[in-house]
Amino acid sequence: MNASLYPRVRRMFVGLVALCAAGTCGSATMVHAQVGKPEGLYYKSWAVVVGIENYLVAPKVPGAVESAQAMATALRELGFDEVIELRDKEASSRHLLQILNDYLPRKVGRQDRVLFFFAGHAGITQDAQSKELGYLVPWDAQPNNSAKAITFDQLKEFSRRSASKHMLMLFDANIYGWEVTAPQPLSLEGRLSQEDETEKRAIQVLTAAEKEETVGHAPGQSAFVTALVAGLSGAADLNKNGWIMASELAVQVKQDVERTTKGAQHPQFVQLEGDGDVILIEGRKGAFQAGKEPTSEADRMREARIQYEQAFALLQRQQSAEEALERLNRAIGYDPSFGDAYVLKSYIRLEVLPNLEESLLAARAAVQHAPQNPDSHYSLALALEKKGQYQDAEQAMQQALVVNPAYGDVYFSLDVLYADHLNDPQKSVDAFRRYLELGGQSERAIRAVQSSAPKADNPAP
Repeated sequence: MNASLYPRVRRMFVGLVALCAAGTCGSATMVHAQVGKPEGLYYKSWAVVVGIENYLVAPKVPGAVESAQAMATALRELGFDEVIELRDKEASSRHLLQILNDYLPRKVGRQDRVLFFFAGHAGITQDAQSKELGYLVPWDAQPNNSAKAITFDQLKEFSRRSASKHMLMLFDANIYGWEVTAPQPLSLEGRLSQEDETEKRAIQVLTAAEKEETVGHAPGQSAFVTALVAGLSGAADLNKNGWIMASELAVQVKQDVERTTKGAQHPQFVQLEGDGDVILIEGRKGAFQAGKEPTSEADRMREARIQYEQAFALLQRQQSAEEALERLNRAIGYDPSFGDAYVLKSYIRLEVLPNLEESLLAARAAVQHAPQNPDSHYSLALALEKKGQYQDAEQAMQQALVVNPAYGDVYFSLDVLYADHLNDPQKSVDAFRRYLELGGQSERAIRAVQSSAPKADNPAP
């Protein structure tokens, strides 16, 4: 931060303080409504949760209903607007097809997200080219007969017909046959904006096991659902940024299930369509960046600078000061010696999100790590002045002038300090005079200097 930046920051904060007084500052996010777009990430979130434990003619699937109930609860806790639960005979072939082919296509909009969960039997058939394809077994169907099954073609047709740009299908079953390359999690590297992810099409699938593996079933929640619920409760936030993406959930679930089943099950993740990513938990916008954490010193310093510049830009645009503060804290975490970040943090804590002790701590850190920056000393002076430590504030301002003798704003603050708190009129006038010599235009300074000028002697009669 150069010598001319601090006055600019001060003027900017005057506007921010005015916004706060109007009640529009300090929110975690500031989203401007746009025609045709939701104010949040999605207009509406839909889920169909199927658990079939007691089949009409097929063997029982222990724990399927309890697993489905756990998933429905987890999704409601995430804020899903409509969760359709189908248990046992409610999940007949006819009812499932009616929901997939008619109900959801009529209800779901493009700016919505859809999640489909299935716990029950899966079967295998072959297409005309003898390729093995899996299918879901409804309540009134059989694992070895695809006559009433929910086939791959029907699932893919559902995903194509759905207007929703984001869909995640979770199968607590061994189902496969997607015509895609080997399933691999999406890379998290390079994502900088949640808008980038929500505007991209994403049809994603996560299954409980790999081809030809047996999915274990026992009373209670399955290993797959236990991992899913844990992930949706926070365990899937792999980079600790407050956001949970479907690709992150897949990585966490795969690790948990493989460990729990001792390698008997290997969940598979498929990006069926698009290159976006379903967002399951929305964190703070300022924390979205989902790339790999920098490890080298050079990368950490570079990332600290990026976070600092983004924080400053947020304040310039009069957007969320809380997000700006969060970015500054991230910058300091990457580079604990980043003096400029401490300066800006001190000022935010002094003027916008008041916390005088934090402002003082940040200012002292700025002086420690950036003593050649006059703003470090100026930040400390302003915090000390607000705390009532006027002598210490004067020393800090004088130190700022040692670093930059032409810093006009510091002279003005020094003038006011002498006049209002230290009761030294002569020093106040001297400081005002220097402030004006440097181009200052404050009416107070002009009046103070003019009133101190000696009056001309009256001429003799």
